[in-house]
Amino acid sequence: MAMESLGDLLKAMPGGRDMKQHADKLMAELMEDPLVGMLRSKYPELDERTIRLNLNRIYQCTKEYRNCSNCPGLDQCPNDFEGHYTELSCETTGSLVQLNDRKVSCKKLIARQSEDRIRTRIRSFYIDERALSKGYSADEIVSKDLERMKAVGQVISYINRTKDEGLQAEGMYLTGSFGTGKTFLMCYMLHELAKAGFTGAIVYMPEFVEDMKSLMLEQGKVKETVEIMKETDLLIFDDIGAENLNPWVRDHVLGAILNYRMNRKPTFYTSNYGLEDLEQHLSFTNKEGEDLHKGQRLMDRIRPYVQQVHVTGHNKRGR
Repeated sequence: MAMESLGDLLKAMPGGRDMKQHADKLMAELMEDPLVGMLRSKYPELDERTIRLNLNRIYQCTKEYRNCSNCPGLDQCPNDFEGHYTELSCETTGSLVQLNDRKVSCKKLIARQSEDRIRTRIRSFYIDERALSKGYSADEIVSKDLERMKAVGQVISYINRTKDEGLQAEGMYLTGSFGTGKTFLMCYMLHELAKAGFTGAIVYMPEFVEDMKSLMLEQGKVKETVEIMKETDLLIFDDIGAENLNPWVRDHVLGAILNYRMNRKPTFYTSNYGLEDLEQHLSFTNKEGEDLHKGQRLMDRIRPYVQQVHVTGHNKRGR
């Protein structure tokens, strides 16, 4: 059977007897169609008269079913209403059999809409979007590097605890060598908890700090960014310790965010530094030199509110 629409077929006919012959031919083909046979098995009341009265809708349904069976992908969907197919049903009122149709979302569209909803719950600041846009499977997380199994177990346990109990007061501090997958694990956590309805943000610290320095005189933009980071359910500072801090960013941006979040919402960190070395890093700025008191003050907003996770394994960068 040709794949053009019935309307186009009928318009091409001159009318009268030829049109009737064409409709009869189409009717005969539909009566032999296994899809129509399945429809009649489901609705025994669907007689030939009702089929003839609804040739266009039934033809459209069979055409879309075949399109879906050979789906070329959502972006190349050949159906009239992208990502949808026609579903037919019957109802009988007295002696009248009525055929109804409705547009139904296909599985690929439903999956894309679900993924779009997940993405809207996650904000990223200076992070490669590809790290967030890809999907993650538990098998991939577990099998990526067997040496980091303990860290993977801690992250998965945290995810399950949050799903069961709600937002935790404690976050995580992932430390380990370059390229062992700390950011990867945190993106997996964001993705899994976004599916459960939680919002999140991930911030690449070196670029974030430089951007905040350049915005020192634009307090409106700084405040907007800080508010997002205060209020999001899950906040990740990625690669903390690699930034070149100045006193204002440390005390009035980072300090303000952490001061608000402690005891309210969990904050997460990835770093090549352990907590002791991070304190040393936060104590030093190019402008003020070393100020152990201010470094300790910030660490008092980090250390008590994180579970330490040591991520071991191979360097996967460049592979």
